[in-house]
Amino acid sequence: MDYDRLMATTYDPIYADVRTPSGDRDFYVAQAVAAGGPVLELGCGTGRILLGVAAHGIEITGVDPSEAMLDVLRSKSPPANVTLVRGRMEELDLADHGFALAMVPFRAFMHLLTVEAQLAALARIREHLRPGGKLVFDVFDPNPTRMGLAEEPEAHDHWFELDGKRVERRYEIRRDRATQVMQVTFRYYDAEGAALGEELIGMRWTWRYELEHLLVRAGFTPLSWSSGYDGRPYDGSGDIVVVARR
Repeated sequence: MDYDRLMATTYDPIYADVRTPSGDRDFYVAQAVAAGGPVLELGCGTGRILLGVAAHGIEITGVDPSEAMLDVLRSKSPPANVTLVRGRMEELDLADHGFALAMVPFRAFMHLLTVEAQLAALARIREHLRPGGKLVFDVFDPNPTRMGLAEEPEAHDHWFELDGKRVERRYEIRRDRATQVMQVTFRYYDAEGAALGEELIGMRWTWRYELEHLLVRAGFTPLSWSSGYDGRPYDGSGDIVVVARR
C-alpha cells in the first residue's frame, strides 16, 4: 500500500479519538466564526476541522500537500463553500489574497523542517491575509528531557478499527538535536502481528521564543500565547497555541 494513502486511510480512525479531548476543533471553529471568513486552512488533511468551519456557512479554502488526504476529504462531499487545493504552505500562491484568518492546526507547522521553510511559509501566509488578518496555529511544547533523547525504540501507539479489522500502530523516533528535527516512523500491524506497512514523518520542534522571532521576522505581531485551547496563558506545558496579526 502507498504510504501516503496508508496515512490518509488511518487518519480519521486514529485522530478523531486522540484529538477530540484537547478541544482544538472547537477552538479553531470559534476562531473562524469570530473572523467571519474567508478562512484559509493549511494542512487541512481529511477535513476534521475544515468541515466544522464549513458547517457555519463560512467560505473556507483548504490546502494540503497530500492528494490522498484530499481524496478522503472529497469523499465526504464537502459543501459548496469549501475550496480544496493541493499544495505546500511554503509555496502558497492562491488567487485570493484577502483571507480574514489563516489557521495551521494540529502541529502542521512542524512539518516545515528548516528555518528557511518556516519563514517562507509565514511570508506566503502573510501575503494571503488581508491587512489586520490573523494567523492561528499550534505546535507541541518541546519537553527538554524527551528532546534530549537521540532516539526512542519502537513502542505501542494506538489500536484502531480499519475496514472492520483491528490494527495496531507503533512508532519509533530518531532526533537530530543540531537541526531540531525528529523523524517518526509509524508501523502498522494486524491483530496477529503481521506488518501492514510503515510511513516516515519529519517534524521540527520549535521553542516558544524561537517562534516569536520567526513571526516578527515575517512581519507578524504576536497577540497571544497559550498552553492549550482553553485560552489559559502560556506556562511551558502542553501545546503552544499562537494568535498573531498581519
